[in-house]
Amino acid sequence: MSEESSKIPLVHKSVLIHEVLTYLEPKPGGTYLDVTFGSGGHTKAILQREPACNVIAFDWDKVSLETHGPPLLEQFPGRLRLVWGNFAHLYKLLKKENIAPVDGILADFGTSQMQIFERPGFSLYRDTALDMRMSPSHQKLTAYEVIQQAPQETLSEIFWEFGEERYANRIARCIVEERVKRPIQTTTDLAKLVARAMPGGVKKGYIHPATKVFQALRIYVNKELDNISAFMPVAFNGLKPGGNLVCISFHSLEDRLVKQYFRDKEREDVAQILTPRVVVASTEEQELNKASRSARLRALRKI
Repeated sequence: MSEESSKIPLVHKSVLIHEVLTYLEPKPGGTYLDVTFGSGGHTKAILQREPACNVIAFDWDKVSLETHGPPLLEQFPGRLRLVWGNFAHLYKLLKKENIAPVDGILADFGTSQMQIFERPGFSLYRDTALDMRMSPSHQKLTAYEVIQQAPQETLSEIFWEFGEERYANRIARCIVEERVKRPIQTTTDLAKLVARAMPGGVKKGYIHPATKVFQALRIYVNKELDNISAFMPVAFNGLKPGGNLVCISFHSLEDRLVKQYFRDKEREDVAQILTPRVVVASTEEQELNKASRSARLRALRKI
């Protein structure tokens, strides 16, 4: 990778904004939850689309709220409320904040570009500590502890289950053999080790061979799939009849959870799927924002 190509901008572009507004359908007087505030792109779009609606935005990343929240609070006085918390704990947050059923809920399960390139452990292209915690205040376990302490069988299961890595066993074995000699402390240590363990190593023009391992560790450390499973039923119950739930996923494991939950609710005759086929970014958006290429949107209406 050249020095120029490695200079990735730290500006996060929210994906599928047009599609989010289409399926969320903000209405005058409505109240909407954005449970993954991030840099506030979706929240801002909702408030701009319907000048008579309100948004309550959640994020478990305090830095995101403190950085991107104040400008929007000033731009939309009285219409935006910010809450620090993980969407997996939505039930407790709704009770604590005394939030009644709402007209729509949006969840974007992706990791922001700012988290990837500014927080330790997320990017295999930056030499940082193997941390990978999205919210250190909520989590104690780091990726470093997993790599250094987990048995070979557990590492293999993590890489296969959460990264769908075909060489999971081989990589896990190499990690266990290497950590006896020296600690695997940084992203560079791990990325180089995985590359050595893979047939062919690093190939120019292909994704880095450690990409799936990094994804798997991030999902495991942050309990991302568990968080989604905990969120879905609470979000559905938190909707008014006629309210819409919009979810954006970025890999097949997340999308599978959303798809199955939506199907189950439709079979129970308590909901209508609004997206018979998964919605993806337009060609134009994919060209402008590479992160949108893996985005998958599904929407459901509570009956």
